[in-house]
Amino acid sequence: MNRYFIKQVFLFLFLFGGILLNGSAQSKKSLQNKKKKLQQEIRYTNNLLKETAKTKKTSLSQLRQLNKKISSRQNLILTIKEEIQLLNDSIDFQISTVDSLEANLTDLKAEYADMIRKAYKNRSEYNKLMFLFSADNFNQAYKRLKYFQQYAKYRQEQAERIKKEQLEIDKQIKILEAIRKSNEGLLKAELNEKNILASEKSQKENVVSSLKGKEKELKTQLDKKRRDRKKVNAAIERIIAEEIRKAREAAAKKGKSKEGFPMTPEARELSNSFTTNKGKLPWPVTEGVIVSKFGNNAHPTLANVTVQNNGIDISTKKGNIGRSSFNGTVSNVIIIPGQGKVVLVNHGEYFTLYSYFKEVFVSSGDKLTTKQDLGILMNETGENTSTMHFEIWKAQGAGKPAKLNPSSWIFKN
Repeated sequence: MNRYFIKQVFLFLFLFGGILLNGSAQSKKSLQNKKKKLQQEIRYTNNLLKETAKTKKTSLSQLRQLNKKISSRQNLILTIKEEIQLLNDSIDFQISTVDSLEANLTDLKAEYADMIRKAYKNRSEYNKLMFLFSADNFNQAYKRLKYFQQYAKYRQEQAERIKKEQLEIDKQIKILEAIRKSNEGLLKAELNEKNILASEKSQKENVVSSLKGKEKELKTQLDKKRRDRKKVNAAIERIIAEEIRKAREAAAKKGKSKEGFPMTPEARELSNSFTTNKGKLPWPVTEGVIVSKFGNNAHPTLANVTVQNNGIDISTKKGNIGRSSFNGTVSNVIIIPGQGKVVLVNHGEYFTLYSYFKEVFVSSGDKLTTKQDLGILMNETGENTSTMHFEIWKAQGAGKPAKLNPSSWIFKN
């Protein structure tokens, strides 16, 4: 009964283990991909910070880049922790597998030893011959001969099973040791990342301390940006309202319904295609890291001050090229003194907005393709990096257009 139970447990572990290890491998791959992406973000942000440091001047841009790097580092540490836990689970499973294999091997050896003892007691060839010749008939003698042959074969098979079981145990022990070594490497990596994080937080405190002496200047900059954003928002709402008005007039001339936002079949197809590509839109720059998210963001240094962001801000290399995230038509190019040029692109009922250009390559009415270059981004004031501000709007027919979170629409690695 004990032998049967061990075999059943081993069979269960073998079958369940295959499923578990397969799932574990997929989880490990997912974590490794996430870790790789975070490490790339950290390296890129480091490069931006090196460029920013060349100006010998602390700034909000530098602080945002530091915040991004710290956030990426914290996520990296959490990812390493998850990977460590995954390996610990693998170690526990591997130990259970080895224990089951060893129990099964012990059982096989005991069974084999019992066979050898019985064979030794009946080792006399005379006894075997007597057993054969004492048969009542030829058929019974034949069956007894087959029994001897099958018994000998079974003994040989048992010996082979014991060898295979031992080899499997050795293999599983090697796998276990490899997992333990990987775990040790991850624990060292986690400790190293924690030490770097502590250093980065200290660096951030120095930058914050330096910027606190510039609160008046920062408040002035913030007020100006708020005024500029209101101007852009008002311009976008006017442009979208005008697009809707024109679409309704065109629909009325054709005797069609002019409710909502009437679209031509071509515009409808473009709009549907834009919707289908949610989560897969190319980034508006070829490289960069998001330093300010959609919605309300706490100001990096001013206490109890929040900044409303209608889109996302992507920190990128100095003078990088901005590009269209989807096929469309340029609705307008808006100029904001001190903030550069803004390009608004129509994609049916959707609109994408790209800001902070010092020079643009497109004009109102131009047809665009996905990833088409729009212009050259401005440099951050007195710095060696640039920022792409990116927004997505949706016309709703009635009422003001809706502001959408671009992070939900752009491609995620």
